[in-house]
Order: sequence, then structure tokens, then C-alpha cells
Amino acid sequence: MKGLTFLSKKLSYILRHDPFKFGLRPDENGFVSIKELCEKANIKEEEIYNLIKSQKKKRFEIKEDKIRALYGHTAIKINYEETEPPEILYHGTARKNVEKILKQGLKPMKRHYVHLSITVEDALIVGKRHDKNPVIFKINAKKAFLKGIKFYKAGDLYLSDYIPPEFIEK
Repeated sequence: MKGLTFLSKKLSYILRHDPFKFGLRPDENGFVSIKELCEKANIKEEEIYNLIKSQKKKRFEIKEDKIRALYGHTAIKINYEETEPPEILYHGTARKNVEKILKQGLKPMKRHYVHLSITVEDALIVGKRHDKNPVIFKINAKKAFLKGIKFYKAGDLYLSDYIPPEFIEK
């Protein structure tokens, strides 16, 4: 398992943060050739496919002979297909951000999209990356969608460009 964890982190770094450092040129949707990735990053194709099959959280996506990171601090903004979200989604954050979010809404900040979790438990895990006692916001996603807010599905997450404060509950 340690090998898969290392590989996942390595792929995350390459595909999300600095594909150009490895001589890779993602297409407009963030995909790079698996063969080229393997050659330039000294990875075996078999290892990538084993990682994809074993991943609990869907972090990477393969289409035909290409791979991409699904979300995170990707080097380029990936264009996802708009989708209708579930009734409620969740967002975990540090306590210091609460008042600002309640006034200004959720913004992508240093990311390309706002990340929203399907479960409270997943939002709690995300929030704990920033605060040992995070705050979980309930997002009225369906109401926001019906008012024109766009949502995108990416692996285990939903993404949005912005969530106005009227759709956020503490």
C-alpha cells in the first residue's frame, strides 16, 4: 500500500501542480498521454492502472490513453460538464473563515473551483486539514442550481465557481 500512496502523491504533484516541469503539456481538459507520463516520470503503466483500480477516492481519471487529476490545485482550469447536484452538499472549513464565508459566500480562493462534499464525514475530513475543530457548512445545492449556480461533478466531489451566502447554512 505504501507504494500506491507514494505513486498517488507523485501523480498528484505532476498532474495537479507542475506537469510542465516534467515536459508534459496537458490538453484543454487537463489530460496527458499515459505513455508520455510514464516515460518522463519513470513510472510503469501497470502501476498507474493498479492505482486507479485501488483508489478509494477518485483522484485521477483515465480516458482512452490519457490521464488527468480530477480536482485540486491543477495547473490549468479543467472544464467539466455541468450537472445537477443533489439537494444538499457540504463544505468543511477553518473556524477563522466562518464570518467571511457567511458574508461573502464560498469562493475558489487559490483553487479553480469551490470544492463541495457529498457527506458531512467527507467535509469534516477536508475541514480538519485546516483546523482541528472545523466548521461544516450545509449548502442548499439544489436551490442554488435552480437559481443558476453551476455545479460540476469531479470524482467524489462537486465543484462550483461560487456559492452565494444565501445558499449556505452553518
